[in-house]
Amino acid sequence: MRATAVLLFVAAVAGLLAPAPRMSTPARMGEYRVLAGDFHIHMFPLDEATLAPWDVVLEARRRGLDAIALMGHNQVWTAKVGRWFSRLTGGPLVLVGEEIITPAYDMIAVGIEQNVDWHGTAAESIAKIHRQGGVAIAAHPLRSYWPAYDEAAMAGLDGAEVLHPMAFAGPRFAAELRQFYERKPLTAIGSSDFHGTIYPGFSRTYVFVREVTEQAVLDALRERRTVAVDRDRHAYGDVELIGLAEANGGLPRSGVVTEADGWSRLSRAAALAGMLTALLCGFKRA
Repeated sequence: MRATAVLLFVAAVAGLLAPAPRMSTPARMGEYRVLAGDFHIHMFPLDEATLAPWDVVLEARRRGLDAIALMGHNQVWTAKVGRWFSRLTGGPLVLVGEEIITPAYDMIAVGIEQNVDWHGTAAESIAKIHRQGGVAIAAHPLRSYWPAYDEAAMAGLDGAEVLHPMAFAGPRFAAELRQFYERKPLTAIGSSDFHGTIYPGFSRTYVFVREVTEQAVLDALRERRTVAVDRDRHAYGDVELIGLAEANGGLPRSGVVTEADGWSRLSRAAALAGMLTALLCGFKRA
């Protein structure tokens, strides 16, 4: 077990030596500040996620995100913990959210304080989100979810995830997300749906705000002042804002896997080796 202890010690030290998280400075384009956002991030312990709320905030900060929405599956309390920690430590803007999980559809509620009961129809959920001043976004709306988004639901829906890790899994999934997004004018959303693989901001939303506040972000989401850019540099969102971004050098692509720094790679490798060593030693003793 001495080898395990040494490896885990190396992992801890390497993690401490990894570059510290840094906040990015929101870019200015015309009258707007452009914030990098990810509005679909999950947390340990309730959502099959690997990072606790405070760790998610630090990782979002490391990844250069300015605004995030933390999600619980049919609950909001873990998101409130993350918001508290981010305010305490000067992290990114955190909006409290919920992913409403139902047999017929999944929906993201951004900017709420109380959880929305999952038993209602999509239209009923949207109305409840709006009564709290929140924004309703269709979560990864693949074809199987389309029947739930009837005329009443589409009339109230604010946005849709046009970019999601599923979009990079195959052309059929990407096409279905685009087709849903094109059903009516909707806020273009790029989200990571982070649980533990990839990273927060793998797919992201660029939000055009006039001030850096939670309310300004919510207003921009309602007013469709967003742009999302796929791996092939195709931009979704407000046409004028896409043109403004292009005139200012463009926006970074989503779906690009970034390389970890050397210290982070060493930390991960040592931690995995330490756990494997502990597991093997346990088997030998048994």
